[in-house]
Amino acid sequence: MRRFNFLLALALSACAVIPTPGERRGQADALAGARGWIAQTLPAGPFDLLAYRPATPVPAEVLTIYVEGDGLAWLSRTQVSPDPTPIDPLALRLALAQPRGNAAYLARPCQYLARRAGACDRRDWTSMRFAPAVIDSTNRAIDRLKQDFGARQLVLVGYSGGGAVAALVAVRRHDVAALVTVAGNLDHRAWTRWHHVPALSGSLDPADEVDALAHVRQWHFAGEKDRIVPPTLIRGFVDRFPAAARPAYAVEPGVDHHDGWVASWPRLWRRVMQAEAVTPE
Repeated sequence: MRRFNFLLALALSACAVIPTPGERRGQADALAGARGWIAQTLPAGPFDLLAYRPATPVPAEVLTIYVEGDGLAWLSRTQVSPDPTPIDPLALRLALAQPRGNAAYLARPCQYLARRAGACDRRDWTSMRFAPAVIDSTNRAIDRLKQDFGARQLVLVGYSGGGAVAALVAVRRHDVAALVTVAGNLDHRAWTRWHHVPALSGSLDPADEVDALAHVRQWHFAGEKDRIVPPTLIRGFVDRFPAAARPAYAVEPGVDHHDGWVASWPRLWRRVMQAEAVTPE
């Protein structure tokens, strides 16, 4: 998120140099490798996307795919980052914290990988971060992961801006058993108004897809102390649905946009699986 990355950059500059893209990739490789996961580059139409997944997945009915947030999109309020690779890949940490069942992690376009010719304009992680091409590539990569795992159903988990991507992908599929967002930016027009920043021109908005999403089982988690995507914005998205189709919504106490989610995740994930009667093994 723009304001979040600006504040994060300021905090980092006070104590250290921002890690290079290679160092950020190395951290993600180390996190994944410690659990026996491997990196996989997925050609996906307009973009190549990086995934992390178990080296030897056990075939199962359900695969949970975690979609990363916006990463380091901005260095300051006026300076776009040259590389959006996350400093701390929270969605990867959530995937690795899943207590059981098959899981995989999917990065966003232009994160981690060298740029392919003709791809990765800086608009792809700023104003067009939820553009049709981004959603199409993510959908293609999910097809590949689903095939590799031999799964029939998907649970999509999106963190922050990855929540918008996961929601927009879910609209286009008929195999999503549950859509789960963590601090998800689900109405980017409301979000940009809230933060008094320019609109995300060229981006699709999940708030426009309420009718199409009504058939998808959904859980949306907000952090009580989140000032980047505050609970009121997530609640506003949920309230767009008619009462009979309103998604589950919960505020996690003591959690902000980043800190606290990983420790809470095994409990929250079990809560979703039990409520939705999804069998991940």
